[in-house]
Amino acid sequence: MARRGLILDGGTGRELERIGAPFRQPEWSALALMEAPDFVRTVHDNYIDAGADIITTNSYAVVPFHIGDTRFEAEGEMLAARAGRIAREAADASKDRKILVVGSLPPIFGSYQPDLFNAELVGRYLGVLVNGMAPSVDLWLAETQSSLAEARAAHQATKTTGKPLWISFTLRDDVAPGDMPEPLLRSNETVRDAAELVASLGIEAMLFNCSMPEVMEAAIDAATSTFQTLGVDIQVGVYANAFPSQQDDEEANATITEVRRDLDPDACTASGPSAGPHPAPASLAVAAVSALTISTRYQREYRCV
Repeated sequence: MARRGLILDGGTGRELERIGAPFRQPEWSALALMEAPDFVRTVHDNYIDAGADIITTNSYAVVPFHIGDTRFEAEGEMLAARAGRIAREAADASKDRKILVVGSLPPIFGSYQPDLFNAELVGRYLGVLVNGMAPSVDLWLAETQSSLAEARAAHQATKTTGKPLWISFTLRDDVAPGDMPEPLLRSNETVRDAAELVASLGIEAMLFNCSMPEVMEAAIDAATSTFQTLGVDIQVGVYANAFPSQQDDEEANATITEVRRDLDPDACTASGPSAGPHPAPASLAVAAVSALTISTRYQREYRCV
């Protein structure tokens, strides 16, 4: 019997901006966490009300890249703990169903930039986030991982917490899937190699995010076929970008990127139920689509990816 898919919440930054929270560069979504945490709670509540099964801590921007080295050293663990606590309180307030809290572990040195990975610093930086959020989260989600090195670091940082780890990779989407021999991470490492790593580390779910929907199907195929060959049962899921291809962190986080018209809420719901041989993914939210639209897709089982 196929497992029921789980609905992950959508993008925190876009939703914070939509509801009027403090929001600017360089702090990005961390600014509300620092100055107006009630807005963060509102975002979590909105997503739960819209049908999300899982909410993600607002910790993606709690990194030196966004809040600066000095503030990260002084306040990073406190801010991570606050992000975890707010999400936990929102989840526990849901009385009709169980809501899981995932601790977001971002690419520490910048999204989409595997060349900036620093093996000497990554453990210390991730440790700050893990220590702060560990009391509040049910599991970990290493998001927007561009390389195998980033994924290994996330596993190393969380393995002593006793909590499951999900890893979500970001894919090359600057080339059409048909023009690539096989799907690739932003580091040009293959999805097949990433799946083999996930299996070897005992990761519970492998996801793909922060890439255009057009490249997701080939990645799902590569991951699931690898897991079948290895004889392992690992969930696969996606939460694609709903905006054009992003190639570096400055472009990705410089402003709220306009949603593609063919992936706006009306287009998503008009596309009808998904079809195909794939089991329901572990995560079905489309990043950059607000909480207000998730409930429609959830109730009608429509997918945009």
